[in-house]
Amino acid sequence: MASKAAVAKNRKRRKLINQFAEKRAKLIAEGDYEKLLKLPRNSAASRYRNRCEITGRARGYIGRFKMSRIALRDKVRDGKMPGVRKISW
Repeated sequence: MASKAAVAKNRKRRKLINQFAEKRAKLIAEGDYEKLLKLPRNSAASRYRNRCEITGRARGYIGRFKMSRIALRDKVRDGKMPGVRKISW
């Protein structure tokens, strides 16, 4: 499980990205990179890391379910994900 600080930092980044999205897009379109550099560093979309909503794990993230492969496997095994089955052959 990820540290609470990492999860909180990522949440803060998402908030900043949404707050500065229009301004950042406008500055990029104008080509004004000096003003763009003055914006907060964490307002860049590339700084955001996809994390599991249950555990906060950053690796093995499956975007369709917004959770890590491990959390998804546990949910499927317990039957809490309707319409999803474990594949085996």
